[in-house]
Amino acid sequence: MEVEAKVASLPAAVEAAASRSGLGAEGGPGSTVQPAHSRGKLSLQRCESCGGEEAKYRCPRCLKYSCSLPCVKKHKVALNCNGVREKTAFVSINEFSDLNLLSDYRFLEDVGRLADSAARDVSLHRRTANKSINVLKSRARKYNIHLKTLPIGFSKRRENTTFFNIREQKFYWHLKLVFPHCHAEYTIRRVPDDKMLGEILKHYVDPVESDPVIRQRLKIYTMSPESDVQILMKVENRQHNSVRYNQLDTSKSLLDNLKDKVIIEYPTLLVVLKKFRNGMVVLGQDASDSSEGSDSDSSSLSSLEEGEIRDCS
Repeated sequence: MEVEAKVASLPAAVEAAASRSGLGAEGGPGSTVQPAHSRGKLSLQRCESCGGEEAKYRCPRCLKYSCSLPCVKKHKVALNCNGVREKTAFVSINEFSDLNLLSDYRFLEDVGRLADSAARDVSLHRRTANKSINVLKSRARKYNIHLKTLPIGFSKRRENTTFFNIREQKFYWHLKLVFPHCHAEYTIRRVPDDKMLGEILKHYVDPVESDPVIRQRLKIYTMSPESDVQILMKVENRQHNSVRYNQLDTSKSLLDNLKDKVIIEYPTLLVVLKKFRNGMVVLGQDASDSSEGSDSDSSSLSSLEEGEIRDCS
């Protein structure tokens, strides 16, 4: 009864938090860029794009200060920022506030509505809808790849173009490369599983063979020695405050690198520089993780917020 009373009082607590935080029932924290007069502290900050004017706006996602619409657009292009607040970003217990409580409550409501909508979708209950997914999982198990899929409606599920060619007995992967030091992401489709990882990376970081436009954007990578460039995959099935990575071998094929690892929909690879890899713990290279090197539940799905990454500016 005591638990039920606490649950019943949660909406009232949320509304009280919204009232104290100055938020209405419709808008959530970070849903729009708020002007300076609603938050007096912005007037003490300078625009981080031009540096010449007082800040009027603050980006909900990357928390950069801007003074005008052109500067807002400029920072989005420079940092590859979409301006949408990350609702699932980690917040320590010491920094947890009423705003975070309100955000989490609304996030759970959105998830509940999405789950209910998916449950009512008739197409989800048809056998033919999951036939191709079952084939992919079955073939992946033969190669010791732990492939997991998300429910219909998730963005990664919609984006995924991975398929298995029965005639060639080969996977063609949907692959995402993330270059966190330059805030850049690239998606590659139909990547054969026998292609060497080094060959895949060469199109982006090779100072001669890479695309000129990409080379300019990834300048910090192309100017670094090849030995400093590393490819990491996030280890799955770990707590959010205990993130670990597996380092992949560029001299091996994509298939060999994915064996004994967990893949959620498709592989997401982080391309990092060894000297800027602050806070990113790689299994087998840290004394405290020596006992975890044999853990088979590993890999994939990275976010730019995890691990301390230095900007290429």
